[in-house]
Amino acid sequence: QVQLLESGGGLVQAGASLRLSCAASGGTLSYYNMGWFRQAPGKERSFVAAISRSGGKTYADSLEGRFTISRDNARNTVYLEMESLKPDDTAVYYCAGGVVNLGFGTYRVDYWGQGTQVTVSS
Repeated sequence: QVQLLESGGGLVQAGASLRLSCAASGGTLSYYNMGWFRQAPGKERSFVAAISRSGGKTYADSLEGRFTISRDNARNTVYLEMESLKPDDTAVYYCAGGVVNLGFGTYRVDYWGQGTQVTVSS
């Protein structure tokens, strides 16, 4: 059973940068497509970014250019670099393992982390 543990969230001011980490245990992360999702207060969980086993990256249209996903298979860790943060980026960010794009904006995820809070103040 793969377990995912996020870290790196916190309270920052608008315009700041933040890097989230997702460490995997109980499995080899390189076997999986990995991703990040987020859930803002009162909203549904939404796709942020994904990285395939071969390193191909996809992003939510509104976030590409500010957010960068990467993976370090040797460390069994996935990262999300976030730049020029805005108050609208405030959300709980979830690491996801075994991500499959089902089309029409829907995804199947095999493993979820517990989430890490990111709060951006204006």
